Amino acid sequence: MKVLVLGAGIIGTTTAWYLAKLGHEVTVVDRRDGAGLETSFANGGQISASHPEPWSGPGAPAKIVKWIWRDDAPLLFRWRMDPHQWTWGMKFLAECLPARMRRNMGDIARISLYSLASLKQLRAETGIQYDQLSRGILHFFTEQSELDAAARSVAVLRELGIVREVKTVAEAVAIEPALAAARERLVGATYMAGDESGDAHLFTRRLAELAAAKGCRFEYGRPVEAIDVAGGSVAGVRVAGATLKADAYVVALGSYSPMLTRPIGFDLPVYPAKGYSATIPIRDASKAPNVSLTDEGAKIVLTRLGDRLRIAGTAELSGYSTELNMVRCEALTRRTAWLFPEAGDYAHPTYWTGLRPSTPSNVPIIGRSRYANLYLNTGHGTLGWTMAAGSGRALAEIISGRKPEVDFRFAGVTP
Repeated sequence: MKVLVLGAGIIGTTTAWYLAKLGHEVTVVDRRDGAGLETSFANGGQISASHPEPWSGPGAPAKIVKWIWRDDAPLLFRWRMDPHQWTWGMKFLAECLPARMRRNMGDIARISLYSLASLKQLRAETGIQYDQLSRGILHFFTEQSELDAAARSVAVLRELGIVREVKTVAEAVAIEPALAAARERLVGATYMAGDESGDAHLFTRRLAELAAAKGCRFEYGRPVEAIDVAGGSVAGVRVAGATLKADAYVVALGSYSPMLTRPIGFDLPVYPAKGYSATIPIRDASKAPNVSLTDEGAKIVLTRLGDRLRIAGTAELSGYSTELNMVRCEALTRRTAWLFPEAGDYAHPTYWTGLRPSTPSNVPIIGRSRYANLYLNTGHGTLGWTMAAGSGRALAEIISGRKPEVDFRFAGVTP
């Protein structure tokens, strides 16, 4: 079968890889000059399969109101005259109900754990290297109330197959000695030993090379303009003035996916959540963390990527602008310098921002669309790196007429 994948980010590239493994003839098109140059380029680096809690939960509305005037808030709504943003926001509030949050956690946990297992299998099969570390993820807390809330979630997560261990300050420092510099500021931690980290862009680029060796064609520098439909199926996709045809089509364009589907009659509940990162050279390797960390007080993550430290976080719902807000950028490096003063060269950061394709529930949209030969793989929010391998593998199975191994609410698939 000929399959055309729209988007060469980490989601589109993993989809192409698994489709090629199943024997399909795959072409990937992207407007950028290479793979993984949008949201996959400089994210936080965490593969956090053990963190399925969505943004949308009972406590989210109060936090949003509290943070609304803070320019460096972890989650910031900048309301615009944009009906898509308002519609998304109303759906987000609906997903904050306790029953919906529990259901969403289950979906996120299952696809994330499946994805981590798929990534490990892919790594074993190919030997792909991407500055990966398999040392778990340590969430540390500076407020007792937040630690207590995390401790209460342990039993719920255990029912989902996730082991989250509550750690004392001493135990946290034993796991990550670099935390000794911040010891007096900590109240405790939680540890997910099975989680991993790595450079998502490096992975995407190298996987694209492996997929190309399997016969996949990657056509870069070709903006996707429109999808043409006839009757109940896609007739072709207009790409840079030409029309490309295939037997099946995959929309994996992240935050831009709704722009392709709205003109053909269906909207996707995907809206960009602008995230920021800072990458700094490591100055003293003995003072820099080796275990990937989440600072729960500031809602930022810190990941060692070779001789660099990646700091990422915040979510700003403000449309499609990728302009850097230096207040939010500098908040990342300032917080990290406060915690690890000797670890990095904080005077020379490289700042970046990207648009995370977020659904109100944080559950991605994977599966069939209303058109018989059009498939969707988008809406992964902050967990695109975490869910990439499993999402691509599962969708490749669906396109091939097979049932994926994971229990997940796939779009267009009757349970």
